[in-house]
Amino acid sequence: KPTIAVLHGNVVGAGIGLAGACDFRIVAEDTRLLTSFLKVGYSGDFGGSYSLTRLVGTAKARELFMLNERIDAQEINRLGLATRLVASVETADAVAQEMARKLASAPPLTLGYMKKNLNVAEDYPLERAFEVEALNQNLAGNTEDSKEAIRAMFEKREPIFRGK
Repeated sequence: KPTIAVLHGNVVGAGIGLAGACDFRIVAEDTRLLTSFLKVGYSGDFGGSYSLTRLVGTAKARELFMLNERIDAQEINRLGLATRLVASVETADAVAQEMARKLASAPPLTLGYMKKNLNVAEDYPLERAFEVEALNQNLAGNTEDSKEAIRAMFEKREPIFRGK
């Protein structure tokens, strides 16, 4: 299932790991990110080192953890951590709700296959990604939701997905 995080205020420690594990991050302008583990003598948890390394690269993840410097919403966005950068937490909530509605109206099995494809693309060679894509494309194309989408397209109406 797709996941959405709304970030505002201070995102510290485990909050970074939780946000990094999400598919989408809506970031309000008041957001500040700080790993903070070094300050309290901990090495990190909640998968923050895993997700940050994948999202911003090894060098920047090392900098964020080991130098323990606070970054603001503009830098969060520049680093590619933000799916959307918005003015306020109220706007962030509204954007997240709209995104959730859009995702909820999509074929759920197809979203699952897409997420599997994207996860494989992060960790495996191209050949394996092709194999997984081909398998999941075949599986998605054989769902009732796919058949409904094609019918709806020809009938010029919105499809009704049932997760089958």
